[in-house]
Formats: sequence, structure tokens, C-alpha cells
Amino acid sequence: MIQTAPNIGTTLTKNQNDVEMRKVFKVFEGHTAVRGVDFNIRQGEFFSILGPSGCGKTTTLRLIAGFETPSAGEIIIRGQSMSQTPAYRRPVNTVFQSYALFNHLSVKDNIAFGLRIKRLGKTETEEKVAQALQLVKMEKFAHRYPNQISGGQQQRVALARALVNRPAVLLLDEPLGALDFKLRKEMQMELSNIHRDLGVTFVMVTHDQEEAMSMSDRIAVMHEGRIEQIGSPQEIYERPESPFVANFIGDTNLFQGRVEYNSDSTVVVKTDSGLKISIEQSKVRGKTGEIYGGASVVLSIRPEKVNLSLYSPDVSENCFEGRLTNVMYMGTHVHYQLNLSSGDQMMVRQPNTEGTLPNQDTPIYVYWSKQNCLALSEPRL
Repeated sequence: MIQTAPNIGTTLTKNQNDVEMRKVFKVFEGHTAVRGVDFNIRQGEFFSILGPSGCGKTTTLRLIAGFETPSAGEIIIRGQSMSQTPAYRRPVNTVFQSYALFNHLSVKDNIAFGLRIKRLGKTETEEKVAQALQLVKMEKFAHRYPNQISGGQQQRVALARALVNRPAVLLLDEPLGALDFKLRKEMQMELSNIHRDLGVTFVMVTHDQEEAMSMSDRIAVMHEGRIEQIGSPQEIYERPESPFVANFIGDTNLFQGRVEYNSDSTVVVKTDSGLKISIEQSKVRGKTGEIYGGASVVLSIRPEKVNLSLYSPDVSENCFEGRLTNVMYMGTHVHYQLNLSSGDQMMVRQPNTEGTLPNQDTPIYVYWSKQNCLALSEPRL
């Protein structure tokens, strides 16, 4: 466990929003990169902005940092409007994917750089640098240079350099993108521990769904410059509000269709390929929260919530015959791809139970409960 370094964090006022984005737009030469982004980030929160390349997430982070100026709207940090505040005067620090360390300075001097710019006294600077080194477990590397340490260690130095200035908000721009898979996993845990111990507000931009899910208190999913949905990782995954969110966060099977039957407890949708799929009424999602007979919907079924059987199971709904087209052994689980008799393709993910795997081209049945299907009342894809 990472030990908390005294005096690194900032004192927070209870129930305060550290960052507020109020209907912010950003236009570059006629192209609108950010479209009316509106959200609050709570004190001490780990908040992630997640989305594909070009969705506006990095521009949003740069607007908070002050590297870009809004075309419209307002940004407020710690209750103060930032409209007239340049980047260097904002109570934020940024950690970049490239780390941006000074190769001619030692680890210790990299961390001390910002403090010396502020003209802090030598004794106070040394104390704060020592605390920051302790925080990221880099005390033994204080006199090495960036090219003498690993990528993960460089990332820790970049974090220490940002945190030593006691920012109200730490901005993280794809902070783990340059690391290999195993080291990225380790650094996710390190970041989570540091955030928990310090209580500083973290705002992270990433395109990595698993990274955002594993570390965040809340996630804002962006698409084409807009916020599609904000919620906890569980809310985003289990209760997506649009086909885009359902498809972007993890894997899912999507079916388009129209409502054929609607009762107080059950909705039946006939897909474009002719499947009749039953959904629990409480599993209807979308902007209106309601769907009616004949309404166009998109259905989402997560692959881990689909069952497989070599024999026709004794179930009355949501059971369809198909044929395996691919079986991929992934260690912790097995990933199946199959074609249904309707012509639809499906993904199924099953835990690894060390059983014998079926061969490709094997006839098979898929089935799932109506509680494990979502109906998204959004425009057709």
C-alpha cells in the first residue's frame, strides 16, 4: 500500500464541485469539437472522460487546463470562473501521455522544477520533493535521469511532479497509454491508491474502456463532441442509455427491431431478421424511458449473459438455434462467435471451466433471460 505523504494534497470544502463545465463549445476553423458539454466534477472524485479518437475528450481536458479557450460557455474551478485565468494561474496540473520530463534533469530536479519556478525556499522545496518521492515510491531513484529509469518509473515521476504543486485538480491525458499491458495494470492500481490516499480530484481522459471502468468513480462517455451519458462504471455498463454507449463500453450484441407487444411486465420485439425477443419492462432504457407498440428500438445483450447448449434447452423465450463459427480460448474465459439460423451473428463469453470445447461448425443453441436484455429507445443505427 502506498503511504500517504503529508501536505501533498489540498484541503477540500465539503460538498464542493471542483470543476463545472457549463454548456461549453469549442470551434476550430468551422469544426465544432465540443458541443455544449455540461457537467460537474465533485471534490475528491476520480472522473474519467471516455470516448473514441476524435470525440472531443482531449479538447475538453485542454479547456479545463486553460490550453484552449471556449468558443462559448463557462468553466468554473473551485467556485471561480476561469474565463480570464491563463493556464499557469489555474489550480490544476496536467500529466501527459509522453510524461514531458526534462532529460537533462535528475528525477529529484524534475519534481522540484515547479517549486523552484514559484521561488520556494530551499528547505521547503527539499521537504516537498522528499514527500512526493515517498508518495510514488521513487526515493531510491532520486538522482537518476529519465533515460536511466523505466517507463513506469517515468510515469511515477510525472505524477510526483504534478502533485508536488498541490493542485486542486490533477488532469491526466491518456496517462498510461505508453505502457505495456502488464505495467499498465500495475499503474492503474497505483493511481487508484494515490487518488484514494490524497483525496485530490482526478480528471482522466482515455479511450480505454477497461481503464476507465477500473479506476473511476464516474465516467462521462463522449461521442462526436457531446456527452452521451454520465454515471458510475456499473451504471454505464449495466444501464447504457444509447446504442453507442452499449456498444462502446465492453462488447454487446445489438439487434434492431420494432415493438410487437407491450405489457406492464414484458416487451416483445420483432427484430429486422424475424427473431422475437422478450425483454423485462424495467429493462427499457433511453431518453424517454418509455416505448410503445410499433416503436423502433435497439436491443443489447451482453455476451457474458448468454447461455450455450448443445441440446435444445427447456426454455420458452429468447432461445435460438445457430452454428459456431469461431471458438477462441482466452485463458480466463472462452469467446464464441456463431451465426443464428436467422442470419444474425452473436458473441458469447463463457467462463473457463476446463471442459472440452466444442468444435467450429457445431450446431448449438443460445438462450438468455428477459432480465438480461436491454431495449434502447433511440433512433435506429
